[in-house]
Amino acid sequence: MYSEKLMDHFRNPRNGREMTDADAIGTKGNPADGDTTNIYIKVRENRIVDISFQTYGCAAAIATSSMLTEMAQGKTLEEAEKISRQDVADSLGGLPPRKMECSNIAPDALRDAIKKYRNKK
Repeated sequence: MYSEKLMDHFRNPRNGREMTDADAIGTKGNPADGDTTNIYIKVRENRIVDISFQTYGCAAAIATSSMLTEMAQGKTLEEAEKISRQDVADSLGGLPPRKMECSNIAPDALRDAIKKYRNKK
């Protein structure tokens, strides 16, 4: 059902922590299954220098949040905005079709954080 890489990100999430000094926090959820994600970003010179997450949900939601943070770390805001749910799913070795909804919330939360960061500037 799930790839080894996805299970590794679920069991050993990368960057899974609250960031108390974040420049912006993006939040998204999936009311249908109860998954919720907060993405925290710290930005310097238009580049994500630190990123973390808190996700409450299924294995796929946690793993996609973890993978997203690895993919976005060090990227410019414009590069990070282009990370799609398919990019995240592909990086994890794919997701079952019924779990693709779970892969939406992390990239959407990142775009929400970037939007909030820009609105503060």
